[in-house]
Amino acid sequence: MTKLDAKIPKGPLADKWTTYKATAKLVNPANRKKLDVILVGTGLAGAAAASSLGEMGYNIKAFCFQDTPRRAHSVAAQGGINASKNYKNDGDSDYRLFYDMIKGGDYRAREANVYRAAEVSNATIDQLTAQGVPFAREYGGTLDNRSFGGVQVSRTFYAKGQTGQQCLLGAYSGLSRQVKRGTVTMYPRRDMLDIVIVEGKARGIIVRNLVSGEIERHSAHAVILATGGYGTVYYLSTLAVNSNATAAWSAYKKGAFFANPSFIQIHPTSIPVLNDYQAKLTLMSESLRNDGRIWVPIKQGDKRHANDIPEEERDYYLERRYPAFGNLAPRDVASRAAKERCDAGYGVGETGLAVNLDFKDAIEAQGQAAIEDKYGNLFEMYEKITGLNPYKEPMRIYPAGHYTMGGLWVDYNLMTTIPGLFAIGESNFSDHGANRLGASSLMQCAGDGYFITPYTVSNYLADEIKTPRYSTELPEFDEAEKAVRDKMNKLLAVNGTESATSFHKRLGKILWDYSGMLRNEKSLKKALALVDELKEEFWNKVKIPGVDKEINQELERAGRIADFFEIAKLIIIDGLNRKESCGAHFREENQTEGGEAKRDDKNYAYVAAWEYIGDNKAPKIHKEALNYQFVEVKERSYK
Repeated sequence: MTKLDAKIPKGPLADKWTTYKATAKLVNPANRKKLDVILVGTGLAGAAAASSLGEMGYNIKAFCFQDTPRRAHSVAAQGGINASKNYKNDGDSDYRLFYDMIKGGDYRAREANVYRAAEVSNATIDQLTAQGVPFAREYGGTLDNRSFGGVQVSRTFYAKGQTGQQCLLGAYSGLSRQVKRGTVTMYPRRDMLDIVIVEGKARGIIVRNLVSGEIERHSAHAVILATGGYGTVYYLSTLAVNSNATAAWSAYKKGAFFANPSFIQIHPTSIPVLNDYQAKLTLMSESLRNDGRIWVPIKQGDKRHANDIPEEERDYYLERRYPAFGNLAPRDVASRAAKERCDAGYGVGETGLAVNLDFKDAIEAQGQAAIEDKYGNLFEMYEKITGLNPYKEPMRIYPAGHYTMGGLWVDYNLMTTIPGLFAIGESNFSDHGANRLGASSLMQCAGDGYFITPYTVSNYLADEIKTPRYSTELPEFDEAEKAVRDKMNKLLAVNGTESATSFHKRLGKILWDYSGMLRNEKSLKKALALVDELKEEFWNKVKIPGVDKEINQELERAGRIADFFEIAKLIIIDGLNRKESCGAHFREENQTEGGEAKRDDKNYAYVAAWEYIGDNKAPKIHKEALNYQFVEVKERSYK
């Protein structure tokens, strides 16, 4: 049985990473060319890691299911990237950023990993700036900052409302350089379907060529997953429609523990659902809450146009409830507050499932040109989707599924419970606890890729120098490929009457209704039963046209949705196990008198790491105790 060992270095918090780097094993530059590393996913974390390891001289095989790394979902991160440079001279520091992340995550993250993420943040900004990322600048030429939810300082670097895209292009430039040098080989349009374990270590992957349909085998001395989160389990989410959990889930079923799957963030500023035919929702950056004020009418059911409702008849409910943070309350808090107002009958729009995000005061104070300079592309996107002009009337927003704090369990090395298998960026659980602060996703992804993975992977590979390259003809590769083919054949053989997407849509509604922003034991148990029923129906009625040996997007989709059924069950099981409220996991039975999340630190101050032990067996829980030595654990308050 695998036991959890976080491998956290000893010593003061601020010295742990320095100590680690000083004592980590090294690989001679001449030996690096003998070592192969597979990297799956080429978003910001993956592209940063591939280019960094390639620059060091390792042989990198980089895989993505898109036609180019530039299409990774990292482009959708709009508002900014955090770093503790204290350019605004408002008291920021590595410790302050660390503390805000620990508090924002409701004291459910590992101290050492979070501090390291804060510690490398400044180097990350320098790296991206050197690569040409066009961050906004002050009049004197220095980089500009703005604030984000859950903090009281300005530490978020931004490039209008397209920060993720610009950061990814910077990382892609470095990746392209290594491709040209020959240290990185790109394998686009490949879908990872299984991981290969040889003698207890990750030694390869099985992928499907999405153009030809062929199954391919690839071997290496280590495997890194940078495959993002599983938020599209909700169907309607802010994520790219092809974002999925299959790579991480295949690792889970081969022995990698999955941590805190019920910790799923609902983002408060999404464009509300407009019709029954949508395949996704569109995010409106949290940065908008710097200047936009959120409100609903004081009167229930008030359907007047927003501009016709006078100031004294407006309820700026976040400013009223959380005066210290106002409209920049953390995402989980702001999301639940919006839902509460709408459920109580104060919502706006035809459906009543929306609140106003109003820029009238900011435009009057700063001028339209200033607001356009900060958020122009976001305003244009909103108007294109909704037909409404946010310069002339408030935006309408509502919470939507967004980011997954849960993911593969990793130790301080970012290695899973499978030796040689690493997980970086959103695919692991390590930095955000039960709720992620805005602009910390790009920070974690870039930091993991550029400044953490090169040390931790090298530390592991130092013991692999004498290991020869593994043949893909080994029995372990045969077995893994057979499992992949058997699953595809099983899907194709159903030959039912309903599309895979129709099942995904129904699964997402079950999760949203019964395991979404609010949960309770009754709703979670009902969700568990409904998921089981729908899963059985899926395997009896799904229709997949075409064959496997050619382009077949329906087959791709069906395989990912089959995995979503399984991860949905683990999400619900984890939610049932955690009989407390913390961050985005809000159990209605556990709330304060003021309606806020009520933690149970005596019984649940741990990471829940789940072990797969069979398709028809309940997963086994392992608990990593969270012992806080450097922060005072207390009730999270933003009032």
